[in-house]
Amino acid sequence: MNRKKKMLPALLGLLLVATMAQAQTKIIKIDGSSTVYPITEAVAEEFQIANKGKTNVTVGISGTGGGFKKFCRGETDISNASRPIVKKEMDACREAGVRYIELPIAFEGLTVVINPKNDWIKSMTVDELKKMWEPAAQQKITTWNQVNPAWPKVPLKLYAPGADSGTFDYFTEAIVGKAKSSRGDFTASEDDNVLVQGVSRDKGGLGYFGFSYYAENSKKLKAVPIIEKAGTPAVTPSFETVMNGTYQPLARPIFIYINVASLDKPEVKAFVDYYLDKGPALIKQVKFVPLPEKAYTLAKANVAKKKVGTAFGGVAEVGVSVEDLLQREGKE
Repeated sequence: MNRKKKMLPALLGLLLVATMAQAQTKIIKIDGSSTVYPITEAVAEEFQIANKGKTNVTVGISGTGGGFKKFCRGETDISNASRPIVKKEMDACREAGVRYIELPIAFEGLTVVINPKNDWIKSMTVDELKKMWEPAAQQKITTWNQVNPAWPKVPLKLYAPGADSGTFDYFTEAIVGKAKSSRGDFTASEDDNVLVQGVSRDKGGLGYFGFSYYAENSKKLKAVPIIEKAGTPAVTPSFETVMNGTYQPLARPIFIYINVASLDKPEVKAFVDYYLDKGPALIKQVKFVPLPEKAYTLAKANVAKKKVGTAFGGVAEVGVSVEDLLQREGKE
């Protein structure tokens, strides 16, 4: 009995120390795009190591749209986005009093993929992709030969990110001509691994997602070279073609959005600074394409002066320069 009484203060002391240590750990909450996730997760891991457990960075995956819903409710400090913020999200943030800084952080090339057993596709035009994906194709374009008579009468099975995905928004804007304008009879998932598995198991399968996921699964899939316009060459997605701007119209910048109020927290400011300093090297490691050095310099300046708003004004643009974006006046 006496021994138990002697142990009690020691146990209480250990509990108090553990509680104090937990209270001292700062938490940074991030959510959003599955495409941007590998970059932010890599930065978060290195940042936590560098800070020796003093800051815990949580990175969720709810899609760009799902991430913005949380962000504009003030539930997260940073939102990963594979497309710019759109008008309804701008309105939601404004109504909630959430102000934000928009930062392009890397280039990504959306990659159209087919099954390795597909031996009839050497390249595809934007017009062929549009014919395959536009809303009018629903329940009508169901075999490959209906897209191009030179192709075989093989069932066409489509796989793509869901409607909450910024990748879905950007692809439909670039290929169909309007964001979210798409046929609905396809297998949709926010998890790119589901799309990889679907196309890799189906000879007539076709899907699209970020180049980094293709690079990880290149033994299971084939990337389709894209012909932007008649008379132009087919271009295969790669680090080089995304960086030099020849892979069009599916090369794009990807973003993080920072809650300005969160930026007043020292741990969030430190994380953003670390992201812009160490991010370019980590971006290469996770198979994305870093921005030009000047872009990161401009991004740092925008953070320092807390330049709020979006360079897009709620309307997506295809083929825009990141340096131009970072120097535009922000709109809320």
